Amino acid sequence: MNYHAMEYKKTEINTSDSVRIISLMYDGALNFIRLAKEKLAAGDLAGKGLYTGKATAVIGELSSALNMKEGGEIANNLKMLYDYILDRLVHANLHNDPQGFDEAVRLLDILRSGWKELESKRNDSAQPIASEGANTITAGLKV
Repeated sequence: MNYHAMEYKKTEINTSDSVRIISLMYDGALNFIRLAKEKLAAGDLAGKGLYTGKATAVIGELSSALNMKEGGEIANNLKMLYDYILDRLVHANLHNDPQGFDEAVRLLDILRSGWKELESKRNDSAQPIASEGANTITAGLKV
């Protein structure tokens, strides 16, 4: 990624709301997993490890952003799902198992689609979601 693209992404993140930031984090994690799988297929085990590490760091951040106190069952379920995804990534990395990467991508894609839908609804309404709806969706996150 060139310097200007990196600066644009920094600006986008610095000026985004929490829903957009979470959506971007899912995009990043998915991209890193896909790159790790490509590196595995190419026999580049160091590259596979590098991108797996980046993906696990993003998922770890998503997990640490959960508000377990206020998020209730949603936060608890997301935490368990993130832990499972991390387990699949570690397994895929240690055993050179592309299916582990595929499973992590499948699960993250499902979660990502929910955040993309929420982001789209926010953009369509051109105003923040009423606090009741936002609390239902983001109660499990420190946003």
